Amino acid sequence: MIKLTRINGEEFVLNADLIQYVEHRGDTFVTLTNHERFIVRESLDEVIRRSVEHSRSVRLLPRS
Repeated sequence: MIKLTRINGEEFVLNADLIQYVEHRGDTFVTLTNHERFIVRESLDEVIRRSVEHSRSVRLLPRS
């Protein structure tokens, strides 16, 4: 799970395993495997960083 911030400032927790893709179009859009979409304040790179960190913690992957 990763913590993100909606565009209105509301924080929420998202199951990172459900992320299908992340786009930057002025704002950052996170689209899930069920096609639900969120617009978040975090940058594309930050969403990726948090998702990778989550995957590492769950799968115990070594840091590079």
